Amino acid sequence: MKVYQHIVFWLITATILTMFFGRSLGSTSKSFFFVTMVLPVILGTSYFFNYYLVPKFLLSKHYFKFGLYTLYMLIISMYLEMLVITIAFIVLANYAYSNMSVVSMDVFTLTITLYFVVFFFSFILLVKYIFSSQENIKALEIERKKNEVGSLNVRANRKNTKIVFENIEYIESMGDYVKIVVSNKETIITKEKISKIEKLLPIHFMRVHRSFIINMNLITSFNKEEILLGNSVIPISRTYKKKVTDVLTSTS
Repeated sequence: MKVYQHIVFWLITATILTMFFGRSLGSTSKSFFFVTMVLPVILGTSYFFNYYLVPKFLLSKHYFKFGLYTLYMLIISMYLEMLVITIAFIVLANYAYSNMSVVSMDVFTLTITLYFVVFFFSFILLVKYIFSSQENIKALEIERKKNEVGSLNVRANRKNTKIVFENIEYIESMGDYVKIVVSNKETIITKEKISKIEKLLPIHFMRVHRSFIINMNLITSFNKEEILLGNSVIPISRTYKKKVTDVLTSTS
């Protein structure tokens, strides 16, 4: 999930909890302060469970440790909830039990509420993971089909021309036209958009500039400003610099 999605989720959660406890406390302001105190416990438990226990132990099939640490987490979260109730008793109820609702004084109810939010958050992450996995599978399938084809078909000189992927050195956008330079320095001019051609290329081709796509298998050397493909010097634009540097550094 992106940062703004996390923020929206917890704002909605805080609003729902404020309404839930507001009915029993009889005051929206008191409910808001109570939720403000209990929300950090829910946040900590949610992120610890979903971003540490699940990936480190559950997904790696360390089930005993996952169960043990989950139990520890439950005990610690219950103690923290009791601390929240104690603070609420002092601050909101002014030491008077009559001013505290049954719900807000019930650790069991708070625990159920906490874990409902935690597992609902887990459910959202699981759904996102499933959709992300499906997208990755589709991307791999598209990439597999590109490699099976093994060539790029373009319209040049009023005829269809097949260019083997491995022979392409780089592709350059020239306004309404695209220049494709192959390894024997032959140049093929086609009236296509570079963005359209980019979608047809396999994974070892990379956009390094608004006007250039290169074959990474033919790189001779590179720095932060340019890439050398044999005798051809290809500039790296500021927009693509970080991505290009990260990819080339990791593969070199």
